[in-house]
Amino acid sequence: MTEPNHGRVRVEPCAKRVRVYLGGQLTADSATPRLVWEHPYYPTYYLPAADLRAKLEPSGATRHSRERGDGTEFDVVADGVVAPGAAVRYLDSPIEELRDLVRLDFDAMDEWFEEDEPIYVHPRDPYSRVDILASSRHIRVEINGETVADSHSPRILFETGLPARYYLPLTDVRMDLLIPSETESQCPYKGVAKYWSVRAGGQEHRDLVWIYRTPLPESQKIAGLACFYNEKVDIWIDGELQARPQSPFS
Repeated sequence: MTEPNHGRVRVEPCAKRVRVYLGGQLTADSATPRLVWEHPYYPTYYLPAADLRAKLEPSGATRHSRERGDGTEFDVVADGVVAPGAAVRYLDSPIEELRDLVRLDFDAMDEWFEEDEPIYVHPRDPYSRVDILASSRHIRVEINGETVADSHSPRILFETGLPARYYLPLTDVRMDLLIPSETESQCPYKGVAKYWSVRAGGQEHRDLVWIYRTPLPESQKIAGLACFYNEKVDIWIDGELQARPQSPFS
């Protein structure tokens, strides 16, 4: 399998202790992990092979990356629990730092910990930050010409590389137009989000609104507030219609 080309790979040491669990068993425990940017958006953990506690069994498959070279794929076996193809080693990589490391598939493992705190989705990027600021700006949200939220007390979330997000009190949202959705998403900076669809303008618009009811500690300011996709609705700020931003969620 050939992996897509995302440009130059960057490797940096990380001072955090990283532990990984599979099937209730400690699979890896490293005090010297590496953060590897395989693409520009966020890093992945690569761990020294000596820090693995689980057994790696060759799967017979390989992965080719133009930047990292040929990777040998392994099944991860922990006390009888098998995660097929969940580990890759680039033993002859042109990037020398990768040769003694193992890449474990984040989603194939049961739990990841930085120190004693669980992490979700992927490692947090040390060069990205999330700022949440209280504001008195007037935020009005329209869908197909119908106002679905109107607030003078938003929390504005600024996250590196993404549009500003406007989190609004539920009392400022037309809750009668919201339809609970089964959709959930996870964010390494904010936690688990639940979604609503919106019935407006004679149509149902799926999963346009989300809420973090119990966000991670660093994002507590948005607990219990609703946010709309700027990319998919019309947002007015202090009476001025905003252009819809382009992002991975457009």
